Amino acid sequence: MAIDRKGRGRGFASMDPRKQKEIASKGGRAAHEQGTAHEWSSEEARQAGRKGGAASRQRISAD
Repeated sequence: MAIDRKGRGRGFASMDPRKQKEIASKGGRAAHEQGTAHEWSSEEARQAGRKGGAASRQRISAD
């Protein structure tokens, strides 16, 4: 299955989506092993959800 890509065909964005996912997954695992990965608390997740919902409502009402 050929995928048409624009640009020079270089870098992460031009890679096969499966390869991108594999590389990103390795980075996520490494960050958790090192203890540098961000882990959401329930309060942080709640605040982010409110913020996203508010932004979504503003876009809908602007239309």
